[in-house]
Amino acid sequence: MNTLQPIAPNSISSHPSVGTIRNDWTVEEIREIYFSPLLELIYRAATVHRLYHDPQEVQICTLLSVKTGGCPEDCAYCPQAARYHTNIHTHKLLDVETVLARAREAHAQGSTRFCMGAAWREVRNNRDFDKVIEMVKGVSALGMEVCCTLGMLTHEQAMRLKEAGLYAYNHNLDTSEGYYDKIITTRTYQDRLETLENVRQANISVCSGGIIGMGETHEDRIGMLWTLANLPQHPESVPVNALVAVAGTPLEKQERVPVWDMVRMIATARILMPRAMVRLSAGRVSMSPEEQTLCFMAGANSIFAGEKLLTTPNPDVDADKQLFQILDLKPRKAFKGNNNGK
Repeated sequence: MNTLQPIAPNSISSHPSVGTIRNDWTVEEIREIYFSPLLELIYRAATVHRLYHDPQEVQICTLLSVKTGGCPEDCAYCPQAARYHTNIHTHKLLDVETVLARAREAHAQGSTRFCMGAAWREVRNNRDFDKVIEMVKGVSALGMEVCCTLGMLTHEQAMRLKEAGLYAYNHNLDTSEGYYDKIITTRTYQDRLETLENVRQANISVCSGGIIGMGETHEDRIGMLWTLANLPQHPESVPVNALVAVAGTPLEKQERVPVWDMVRMIATARILMPRAMVRLSAGRVSMSPEEQTLCFMAGANSIFAGEKLLTTPNPDVDADKQLFQILDLKPRKAFKGNNNGK
């Protein structure tokens, strides 16, 4: 990992573009923000956050694996890849009522967004996809923001999901274009960008972020943020994940990402994409309440609740409720401040 190179204090808070919505960021500008003194960076991110969001609001989301394991891809971080020997128990697509029961449970516990993930390389037009369409309809009827992450998606498939009531689609870039083939070889960076475009063209909210701690450099992290921030329209949701190293995957020996790196990524994402929900996602289970608080200060305004994120551990609901009480945070309502036509 390359060494941070501090920028002179006060260079950020006086920057003319503070809080401005832009899609023409240069790598140099993002580097200046990312490498700035940490407290100054947090201050600027918190300032931008308050221009566009209520800082006491955090959206509670639930992520359910509706089809686990057996994926043909080779994502180096993923325990669901069929080629790796992990302790993941594969299961076929859950039935619709089982999923809706979990959604109702999540709703009762305060979640306003319910995301369903399937370990597929791509969506296929078959009975399984028909079942997912029924799941989307059912969750949408509960008044929750319904999200899916199902792999690559065509425009026609995106339109079917939209018509069923899908609110958001998650498809992470994972890392920079330059580092991408060190992590995944079974699909290209362009494949991911095309799926994001298909989602956007269907007028579905875009959820796209990445993972840090996979052996990438700070420059790779900057590169990923540059791609996201310069899309024609910023993602409405940007998950920032810390790698959860799983035994049996190629990245099993990676060390835990320092919380300072998470804070730096969250704060930079908040400054570059002011309207986005910045989601403190995987890796939160290893963070103390104090470390999570730093992430909220830096602009994170969404978490995933429940004991698992697909297949990796997550803090339990009671711990989250206690943290919300200590920080006087309140759950964000569904569909608030959306700008994707719904």
